Amino acid sequence: MPTSTNGALPLTKATLANGMQVILQESHVSPVASFWVYYRVGSRNERPGLTGISHWVEHMLFKGTERYPQGEFDKSVARAGGSFNGMTWQDWTTYFETFPAERIELALDVESDRMVNAFFNPEETESERTVIISEREGHENSYRWLLNQEVQSAAYQAHSYQHPVIGWKEDLLTITREDLYNHYRTFYTPSNAIAVAVGDFDSQWMLERIDHHFGSLPSGPTIPPLRLREPGQLAERRATLRGPDRTGYLHMAFHAAEASHDDFFALTVLDAVLGGAKGMGLFGGSSSNRSNRLYRALVDTELAVGAGCSYMPTIDPYLFTFRATINPKSSHQQVEDAIWAEIAKVQQTPVKQSELDKAIKQTKAQFAFSSESVTNQAYWIGFSEVIASTDWFAAWLDKISAVTAEDVQRVAQHYFARNRQTVGWYQPEAS
Repeated sequence: MPTSTNGALPLTKATLANGMQVILQESHVSPVASFWVYYRVGSRNERPGLTGISHWVEHMLFKGTERYPQGEFDKSVARAGGSFNGMTWQDWTTYFETFPAERIELALDVESDRMVNAFFNPEETESERTVIISEREGHENSYRWLLNQEVQSAAYQAHSYQHPVIGWKEDLLTITREDLYNHYRTFYTPSNAIAVAVGDFDSQWMLERIDHHFGSLPSGPTIPPLRLREPGQLAERRATLRGPDRTGYLHMAFHAAEASHDDFFALTVLDAVLGGAKGMGLFGGSSSNRSNRLYRALVDTELAVGAGCSYMPTIDPYLFTFRATINPKSSHQQVEDAIWAEIAKVQQTPVKQSELDKAIKQTKAQFAFSSESVTNQAYWIGFSEVIASTDWFAAWLDKISAVTAEDVQRVAQHYFARNRQTVGWYQPEAS
């Protein structure tokens, strides 16, 4: 079996006869193991009329099978001392279980079962429609969330990243049980899946058990590759949202590079310089330091009560975003001008070596924090294989360390331009 390295620990890779990818990493530090199944499907794969369907299908796979009726798996996990969950994002859907190592095969059994035998009971489907619409309506209570939705949908004209992962409410009202089941049978299949296991096991044994549980499942239909490219943005775009929330918000977004692009790591360091280092992915944190440029320029000066930026790894080019919560004594234009002043500084003058070293050190620390447990390591391995490759993951620390001040200045100059920005203001309605 071919192997590659991730730090000091080898990765074992294989592909089952039905096309399912398998990636294994032994870790004998503690008697724990984590098993994940990643499906290459998320809101990126959705078209108008069916937005939010991947997230909805993710919910339906928790509704049970004939062998594991609803609630039975939860009880089995609790008895075994484990934890589990499932998540949907733009580029992927994933399910995981973390157990004491000797009980990890329960995860293989349930994931292989619901890969082909999930119930899509019509009554449960309608019940879940109510749950998901209620979840979306809960988000809609936040004008910060609504503003983010407006900016994201305005920033994209062609790419499906314009759609919220939870979907548009109008689609959630009309998606049918047949739509959901067809989506399930198309995308939630071995040939579109990656099984990842990390923990205290023997890799040969684990591969044999994965093949036992998954190897005989039908591979599923061939899914044509998505060739999505957003046209270059030629004109500045603006959205103004108003409502009763008395707090003002500002969002700015610029099209940036995908994870596999050479500029990704320089943009990640730029994000740390401007807004502080962050742990990417679901289990990372963010630095609490208040010495980043945006905090000093906007919060310390009392123009804003909160400010930051974000940039994340995705399959296709995504957004580098700035956000601020406006001080009632300030105007949106003052805050926007202050953000642009910080952008101009990094475009015109390379960051000092000490500031660069600090940003890289803190980013590496956040990376380490977000990949320290077997659960987090398995998440990172599967996530990386979906958006780029495990080689991208293995080279992460070296690539970050190699970023120079000139690289940071160059990407700031290239990606941040007035005609490439999408700006959203939320303004409280007058009393």
